[in-house]
Amino acid sequence: MSASQPELDAIDLQLLERLQTDASLSNQAMAKLVHVSPPTCLRRVKRLHEAGLIEREIAVLSVDTLASVIGHNLCAVVEITLDRQDQAALEAFEKKVLIEDAVQQCYRVSPGPDFCLVVHARDMPDYLALTQRLFTVDANVRNVKTFFSVKRSKFGARVPLPVSV
Repeated sequence: MSASQPELDAIDLQLLERLQTDASLSNQAMAKLVHVSPPTCLRRVKRLHEAGLIEREIAVLSVDTLASVIGHNLCAVVEITLDRQDQAALEAFEKKVLIEDAVQQCYRVSPGPDFCLVVHARDMPDYLALTQRLFTVDANVRNVKTFFSVKRSKFGARVPLPVSV
């Protein structure tokens, strides 16, 4: 695989699909599922990482279960519109958002607002503190529109892949 344009075969696609579903599988279990030897499986997964196709492997926590253990969890989708949309202004806002743990996802979007954020906060005072840091202090933020989640119906990070190449 080249770093710029990796070539994927059916085995690579199967590995990517399985890893998206359950990255905790052992190399031996993964090799058995995709019908290759464990050394081949390990080599291919390493190559997929090196090609940048696998960004990282994480554990997805149960927000609802966690909330019952450590307290209420507030989730919001926030639309942000900036006054200036030049490259420097957009990048400056993204840089501020990157350091905030409460911001789970950030998308630069068009048309409409400039950004959509998915934010998790402990409670409303925690969310208010976040809005002060990110939106109120920043003179370039023109408009903020927040939608609070009342129920999460679906959550995932899986990217649909072709069955074969």
